[in-house]
Amino acid sequence: MEIILVEDVSGLGDKGAVVNVKPGYARNYLLPRRLAIASTANASNLYRELQRQRDMQEDKRLVIAREVASRLNGVEINIPAAANEEDTLFGSVTESDVAEALTRAGHRVEARQVVLEEHIKQLGKYDVPVRIYASVSATVKVWVVRP
Repeated sequence: MEIILVEDVSGLGDKGAVVNVKPGYARNYLLPRRLAIASTANASNLYRELQRQRDMQEDKRLVIAREVASRLNGVEINIPAAANEEDTLFGSVTESDVAEALTRAGHRVEARQVVLEEHIKQLGKYDVPVRIYASVSATVKVWVVRP
């Protein structure tokens, strides 16, 4: 039975490949899990059209993400935090604190987009990466200062 793979299937093929498999494997495993569709003339054309539309949407998202990253790259924000004489913070600055400060500065960013290896626990200047989309990211300068 000929099928078109909708997802990558290890040991069988990559997404979009037309492969020949036993009918039971297709009927009992691939088709119910929506990993493949039966290869007919209509299905083949429909799959190509859907894939073309997905690619166009992906390109559009990448362009928008690059625009956002260019606006966000190099932005400097101040985050006030209480610290002792050795410049060690009493708490820590987290991803949500950075996202909140960026939102106050006019850049809408969610906390899950901010990438901190570990929470900031000292006063000073930090370069914090912000993941906008898949492989698109920007770097923001964060100043942790006394209030």
